[in-house]
Amino acid sequence: MSNTHANAAPDLNSVRDWYRVHGRDFLWRRPGMTPWGIYLIEIMAQQTQIERAARVALEWIERWPTPSALAATPPSEVLRAWGRLGYPRRALALHAAATAIATEHGDEVPRELDVLLSLPGVGPYTAAAVASFAYGQRVPVVDTNIRRVLVRALLGVETLPPSTRRDAALMESVLPHDAEEAKIMNVAVMELGALVCTPRSPDCERCPIAEHCAWRAAGYPPASAPGRPKQPRFAGSDREARGIVMAELRSADRPVGRDELTTLIPDPDRLTRALAGLTADGLAVRSARGYTLP
Repeated sequence: MSNTHANAAPDLNSVRDWYRVHGRDFLWRRPGMTPWGIYLIEIMAQQTQIERAARVALEWIERWPTPSALAATPPSEVLRAWGRLGYPRRALALHAAATAIATEHGDEVPRELDVLLSLPGVGPYTAAAVASFAYGQRVPVVDTNIRRVLVRALLGVETLPPSTRRDAALMESVLPHDAEEAKIMNVAVMELGALVCTPRSPDCERCPIAEHCAWRAAGYPPASAPGRPKQPRFAGSDREARGIVMAELRSADRPVGRDELTTLIPDPDRLTRALAGLTADGLAVRSARGYTLP
């Protein structure tokens, strides 16, 4: 991989020193966390606030300390344990991945990026995060926080749409050669984006690389491209209806009839769409008596 931005690498080295002082002391960042534990946390944190995801992940690690333990559990129990983390298809993907790890990889989370990417529910970020944080490999990790720091500090723009190749090349250009220091750089830049170089109110006075930031030097030009489209309201949405149905199925010990669900979601079309979507996604099963978890 070309090192187009290598001249910027020394400018970001101070981020590691900043992180060692100011980084949050999360349990999963301490020595001793297993690769399986890190894998669980990374999957759960894909679309959920990290603190909330980690609390559930730590409960899962205690309950299912190995992939085979989770694989042996019925999907209905896994969905109940998932609770209200959101996007419950991730729970089914986790169950499928645990089964693959248990049966095909000796009950050990794979180390290789291409093998990690073959697991259900794993994309480029999660694969790189597990390789770096669980196994200490020198690979560039890029999430939304890291991307924001890189495009501001190195490219001098407020934000850019994601680009897997471009973002990985940028992160590669600032990674130290030492694998352990590269691991720290990954998490340090991520933490800088989460705590200091935030989307709307970056705190440049606290930033350890402010003097080297191309965006700051350019006078903080606003993004030329439109930002992300505004997410539709959750209240009254089909997403909300799906969540209501899932909560009812998780709490029930018997099939739940449509007539019961109608009392929770009076709009028949909205309820139909919710039930059709959940059954299509494998999150609910329909029988003559009603709906249940799989």
